[in-house]
Amino acid sequence: MRHDLPLDDRPADGLSSGKPSPDEERNAIARDLAELYPALSPQLRKAAGYILDHGDEVAFQSVRGTAAAAGVTPSTLVRLVKKLGFGSHESFRQVYQSALQVGSSELSGRASRLKRQATTDSGPVFTDVGDAAFANIGHLFSADNQARVEAAARQLLAARRIAVIGFRDTFACAYHFAYVGRIAMPGISLVRGQEGGLLTELDAFDDQDVAIVFGFTPYCAETLRALQIIRAHGVTPIVVTDTMRSPLVPGADLVFTLASDTPHFFPSILSAITLIEAILAECVAQGPAALVDNVTRFEQRMRSLGAYVE
Repeated sequence: MRHDLPLDDRPADGLSSGKPSPDEERNAIARDLAELYPALSPQLRKAAGYILDHGDEVAFQSVRGTAAAAGVTPSTLVRLVKKLGFGSHESFRQVYQSALQVGSSELSGRASRLKRQATTDSGPVFTDVGDAAFANIGHLFSADNQARVEAAARQLLAARRIAVIGFRDTFACAYHFAYVGRIAMPGISLVRGQEGGLLTELDAFDDQDVAIVFGFTPYCAETLRALQIIRAHGVTPIVVTDTMRSPLVPGADLVFTLASDTPHFFPSILSAITLIEAILAECVAQGPAALVDNVTRFEQRMRSLGAYVE
């Protein structure tokens, strides 16, 4: 019942790959809970029952949040998690996050589901997109992420320069962070990697600098290459991704795992855009008065150049 081993170290259980999928891991937890249930104390049963019935909620709740929802103490929940073979609540919760977020990573399959929905009684696409959007944002605003946002702001404010990296589907995230952030913090640079210039762009960054990196499944090869380069230069990476299994996570100083679920054929970036707003707002709140002065000068300059229509 050891669930917290690295995937490559777990028994294959008859699977040729030896790597259980997130859904298989989640199902294994359910089987273990059902097996343990009769011998559990009343409080542990309450916790087990909640997990079995509310796996999607468990995926993004803190240990205190899950315990409160289940009507037990955090220590009771931790005891149950350890009975299941996990070393921590975080590693336990990650199984549920991965199962919830993975879905189908094939864009064609997601597009086909949208088309099929139009011919069934499963409800309007508009409503489903809205439900997913509200759920994704709800998962973002947790106490754990609040602490991470505050820590990210401190790192960004202390950095000499900030590189912003995100290609293909996450370029919109990188561009938004760089454009809005640079208004207050001129040391922000958007990494474009055009015409083979990735090495040249990243060569100027070193161990006094921070990079914020965006990447969701399907993960972009250029993003992984950029991460390899900045790690070699000693740059501190802050990663915004969809699961702790993401190839962007190893070596990251801070990791935000965001829900990107949507009926749309491409993963949603709504949570990432909202996270950007939270981080940049925290930077201005924590930072020196000079950041406000930068915003004021930017606005005055744009108006003098006729950038805005009255």
